[in-house]
Amino acid sequence: MAARRLFVALELPDPVRRRLAALADELRRTAGRAGEEVRWVPPANVHLTLQFLGAVPEERVPAVEGALRDAAREARPLSLAVRGVGGFPNARRPRVLWAGLEGDLAPLAALVAALGARLAKLGYAPEERPFSPHLTLGRAREGRGAPGLAGALAGAAQEAPAPWRATEVVLFESHLSPRGPRYEAIARMAFAG
Repeated sequence: MAARRLFVALELPDPVRRRLAALADELRRTAGRAGEEVRWVPPANVHLTLQFLGAVPEERVPAVEGALRDAAREARPLSLAVRGVGGFPNARRPRVLWAGLEGDLAPLAALVAALGARLAKLGYAPEERPFSPHLTLGRAREGRGAPGLAGALAGAAQEAPAPWRATEVVLFESHLSPRGPRYEAIARMAFAG
């Protein structure tokens, strides 16, 4: 039976997507030629990943959905806001450009832990690194990172926050193609409250 490439995330509302698109455009413009060293994430693909599952056999998808439903029943809506930008591993030579988050980060981390515990029982181990909530704006085309972006990141770090309220967790399927990935929401689980 076929497997589906799945991940769990929070979806962003359109106003936040538009703000992130404007932020990415500003970074690209300010960075000049250095901005060409980045593969920018299309605004429709930006989301807050909570756990990547990888290839999930079709017959296991209902169990995954059940685990997400159980974790969502214990969560409350989250007040979050996009705030600040940066780069992993650092701003001098970032391999990943990101927008940061503020707000209900402790309840968000608790949700990630609850999801991880339930999904681990199904054989999907959580990420070993500590959860670092961020929204990926772009990735360096070269493994060595994209130097020359530190000034653009420093200038964009002062942007006003873009708030939103997360009320559900979403199970996404990733469809890969030569044009890049396309993400499809296949299940939504509302938070309690």
